[in-house]
Amino acid sequence: MNKYKKVILSNKTPIITVSLPGAKTATALLIFKTGSRYENRKNNGISHFLEHLFFKGTIKRPNTLALASELDSLGCEFNAFTSKEYTGYWIKAAESKLGQALEILGDMILNSKMAAEEIEREKGVIIEELNMYQENPMMHIDDVLETCLYGDTPSGWETVGTKENIQHFKREDFISYLEAQYGANSACLILAGGLKDKDVKKAAGIFKALKTNKWQKHVKSITNQKTPAIKTLFKDIDQANLSLAVRTFPLNHPEEFNVKLLSIILGGAMSSRLFINLRERNGLAYYVKTDTEFYSDSGYLTTQAGVPTEKISKAVEIILAEYGRLRTELVSKVELTRAKDLLHGRLLLQMEATDNVANWYARQAILRDKIMTPAEFMKKIQAITPLDLQKTAKKIFVDKGLNFAAIGRFKDAEFKKVLKF
Repeated sequence: MNKYKKVILSNKTPIITVSLPGAKTATALLIFKTGSRYENRKNNGISHFLEHLFFKGTIKRPNTLALASELDSLGCEFNAFTSKEYTGYWIKAAESKLGQALEILGDMILNSKMAAEEIEREKGVIIEELNMYQENPMMHIDDVLETCLYGDTPSGWETVGTKENIQHFKREDFISYLEAQYGANSACLILAGGLKDKDVKKAAGIFKALKTNKWQKHVKSITNQKTPAIKTLFKDIDQANLSLAVRTFPLNHPEEFNVKLLSIILGGAMSSRLFINLRERNGLAYYVKTDTEFYSDSGYLTTQAGVPTEKISKAVEIILAEYGRLRTELVSKVELTRAKDLLHGRLLLQMEATDNVANWYARQAILRDKIMTPAEFMKKIQAITPLDLQKTAKKIFVDKGLNFAAIGRFKDAEFKKVLKF
């Protein structure tokens, strides 16, 4: 499943190619090993803001309209994303248009004008993006949880930044950050789909122009937790949105995939334990999901749900009971097989799209010690036993690792009484 090739350009930038015979589309994804964890208090939000500016025009394509119109004329899909540990820019096009898409992507990254007037105009756009996140509890609960987990550190700050920082950024701030964090030392280009040799050569010709950069590492996460942690945010809404997390392991940890399977069993599908228990049996929630997040030096598993405010304690008790049951009871072979089959099926569906393939290999290249193919991932998943899951559950489902975040109509809510196994 999805073999890849890797070449290193003269400037040390890697290009990873994943050829998918018969694919009618191709995706180019340029990813940089930098994000909001690489920021400080003064420039928090600059990674995300900078992502926006690359779409504001180059000398050849002087504004957003010129750049976007050319991409639209190719029938492309294109966008960018900023996370805590990486930032990516991608274009997905018909395979016959990849060469043109690469030229535009290269122009965006290498020749962006970073015009001062565009920076001032974009401040309003980003503040409205921040307002959108904060006005949507289902989206904002992720940020509240990570503040609970990581506190007043880059890992706990919102990726979009603060309104104060956004308002005060100047052109020289972006140029300074760009020169340090964007360059051959932190970049990786992934090409996936219907690829031609001429397009790969074109990509090499374009991106060998990336300059060597200093690249500063991020601050290590604080994970020395002794007791359950709580972070609540008052909002005058009818529904309480909660996220109940436990600390787990970082990327590349031997038990990383055990945690992934546990999340599937708990709340990864409509047949999962918490979906059935919270929604079907108790009628407490419409949306219920358990998910995982793995960073280079930390990780967590969390269950999110929207529940009636007056029944939030009952929901917490149900979630904790299911967490605890994984410590004391072995998962049946039938349930484990179902979870593995679900992961495998979803992965197969995901790998049919060239943008998903590119994203898979980009994250592998940036975050892992060694690139793991989807087939290698499934081999590790298939080897996991019920006893493996129980051993991991005993390590992570403990009182001192509990982190509870909630948004809703309550003040100084007392959840400490229920936050225990």
